[in-house]
Amino acid sequence: MNREEALHIVKQQMHEKRYIHTIGVMETAIELAKLYGVDEKKAEVAAIFHDYAKCRAISEMEEIIKSEGLPKDLLCYNKELWHAPVGAYLVEKEVGITDSEILQAITYHTSGHEKMTMLDKVIYVADYIEPGRKFPGVEEARKLAYTDIDQALLFALKRTIQFLMEKDQTIYPLTFQTYNAVIKEEMSK
Repeated sequence: MNREEALHIVKQQMHEKRYIHTIGVMETAIELAKLYGVDEKKAEVAAIFHDYAKCRAISEMEEIIKSEGLPKDLLCYNKELWHAPVGAYLVEKEVGITDSEILQAITYHTSGHEKMTMLDKVIYVADYIEPGRKFPGVEEARKLAYTDIDQALLFALKRTIQFLMEKDQTIYPLTFQTYNAVIKEEMSK
């Protein structure tokens, strides 16, 4: 499927603001993929579909988590996480994308995981820094993304964890595990 077909599919799944965000993530992911030697087509597809389930009903996502073998512990954490693994499931079932690297990047674009591939990092960071994002520190994150993606990932993880703590929200264990893995990797350099 080409870019236009993929964008047409996702546009039907989301409101205009989310679609504009998706375009920003796609453009950023392609730039980062070029910079870090990642397959640009895979980055493009993963970015286009990363929020495929974002606008689905919470009840639908909950049912998919319960019935389709997704990690049940998701149900104990922030619902904002759900759209990532549910989205990967739906992209495979409804769109027919079966590339495991693309599906993994979609699955973990909100939480991260301990053994992130460069594609995973590109999608996670692109989602965090796309041009529509406006928050304190985003410019620093953008600079890091184009010089050291691991430092950008670490920056995003720290800020996400701090944000959730300040809001007295639970933090998904995979996010902590990702943070620890990136710190260990950085210390071993």
